Amino acid sequence: MNDMGPLAIVTIVLLLVAVLVGAAITFRRNRRSAGLKGRYRAEYSRTVARAGDTHKAERQLREREKQVAAFDIHPLVPAQRHDFIDHWLDVQALFVIDPAGAVARADVLLTDVMLARGYPMAQFEQRYEYLSVDHGEVVAHYRTAHAIAESHARGEVRTEELRQAMIHYRTLFDDLVNEPVDDTPVIAHRDGRIHDLRREAIRRD
Repeated sequence: MNDMGPLAIVTIVLLLVAVLVGAAITFRRNRRSAGLKGRYRAEYSRTVARAGDTHKAERQLREREKQVAAFDIHPLVPAQRHDFIDHWLDVQALFVIDPAGAVARADVLLTDVMLARGYPMAQFEQRYEYLSVDHGEVVAHYRTAHAIAESHARGEVRTEELRQAMIHYRTLFDDLVNEPVDDTPVIAHRDGRIHDLRREAIRRD
């Protein structure tokens, strides 16, 4: 170091600073990416594949978060929760005699739950993106069920596929009517019986 001139010393210092800054930026970016992957799960990979670029996809996901943060998203009050559970049980009962009608009503019911929780009215893709922010683990069920419903409208699915759509819808419904920290099953008393939406099978006579 004693043999180096001032210019050489300054150059080395600047290089070290550049390396440290680069390392800090990379660390921050990797940590932010890990956070997004953990939050969105499969939706992260889907967004990256659709965007064709990781950085572009992550910008889109962060933009979703900003949009949802501006909404007044809140849990259901007990009365709303019980009403929606009763409606869902009606939908499940309808499946026995009208599978297609039950699937259509399930889709509408989920939209109603979203509105009650503070999500704005929007087209399916926008609703899906809003849900993905706080329901990344289960939001893929929504897309799958919706796709089956649309295929049925074109006459392309059978009753078994409608049954799968109901199961997908039920998974998201269960998540939406529960508090995020509430791991207990969604239950409701009706006609003296207890319905456990996580266990009740959908059967068609």
